[in-house]
Amino acid sequence: MMVTLDGYYEGKDHDIAWHNTDQEFTKFANEQLDEIDTMIFGRKTYEMMADFWPTPHAQAEAHDTAVRMNSLHKVVFSHETFSTDWKNTEVSTDLAGKVREFKEQGGKDIAVMGSSHLGKAMLEAGLLDEVRLMINPVFIGQGSTLFDGLNKKLTLASTRTFKNGNVLLVYR
Repeated sequence: MMVTLDGYYEGKDHDIAWHNTDQEFTKFANEQLDEIDTMIFGRKTYEMMADFWPTPHAQAEAHDTAVRMNSLHKVVFSHETFSTDWKNTEVSTDLAGKVREFKEQGGKDIAVMGSSHLGKAMLEAGLLDEVRLMINPVFIGQGSTLFDGLNKKLTLASTRTFKNGNVLLVYR
């Protein structure tokens, strides 16, 4: 999850233009995608991702990432069913049951992509083993705060500093 120094994961009107990305970040993001076999989304994040990654524009802008995003298994958790046309996508309303099913099957890691409300629900239910926060060196002053209202203690597992000033914090 990308987050600002002042704790926002998105700015006003869902703005993420402040995301601090470069070649090193893209390489890291692709390495993370190589570690997983399933991506989990909330409906809103899924719709944003599905509007971009399957497009020719995504192929041209970030070909290697687009190939990974389009080929991975995707599960969208939503309170209501809806149709999807992004390849390898299923919709579920049973968050705890589905996540436990995936964990029992084994395989590669499962990643929650964006989806702060879903991530918060998963933390509250004890379904997340790890939280990765990519702190961007920027203040935006307003927006949506990450994990608003959550009261949970985590243990720092690792850190990584990027040349562009981003810092990855990994908690368990």
